[in-house]
Amino acid sequence: MLVIGISGGTGSGKTTVVSQIINELPAGEVCVISQDSYYKATDNLSFNEREKINFDHPRAIDFELLKNHISSLKAGKVVEQPIYSFVTHNRTKDTIKTHPKKVVIVEGILIFNHKELLDLFDIKIFVHADADERLIRRVKRDISERGRSIDEVLNRYKDTLKPMHDQFIEPSKNFADIIIPNDRYNTVAIDIVRTVINERL
Repeated sequence: MLVIGISGGTGSGKTTVVSQIINELPAGEVCVISQDSYYKATDNLSFNEREKINFDHPRAIDFELLKNHISSLKAGKVVEQPIYSFVTHNRTKDTIKTHPKKVVIVEGILIFNHKELLDLFDIKIFVHADADERLIRRVKRDISERGRSIDEVLNRYKDTLKPMHDQFIEPSKNFADIIIPNDRYNTVAIDIVRTVINERL
């Protein structure tokens, strides 16, 4: 099994890169684990309290469960991946049954901020995009997919997203084996990634 970690700032285009890599691999040989599914359960908090959580700080992530699930997949076991709701800011009662595959892609903004998790990745990829481009993508996504207002998105960006990006995410690209500039469709970078994956497999 090959475990690939894909990180980068919010709105950097990680999902696009994940899709491009999946398209280069045989169908049924890849599974994707999203860090977003592993935000800590907040059943003990009210909705107003949940709204105040800094979701861009590493302490918001249940790294222990994420690490255990990847280790279980590497051991050939099926895991129940949590499902997180950005509308309620909490895990749902449902899970996704995730089977071990030849390639496991783990993607998320903070996955390079946990030493034990970092050690599980065979290939580490950081997707880079300019701050302006990331903000535009974030605004569009949060308004259309997560029901946020423009003021809510911009306030969150100013108060938490940007400071957390500067403190945790940008420095973590030093752990990457490959950095993909994603201001455009980068065929050369994806070709390199595909070649590395095929060599490892």
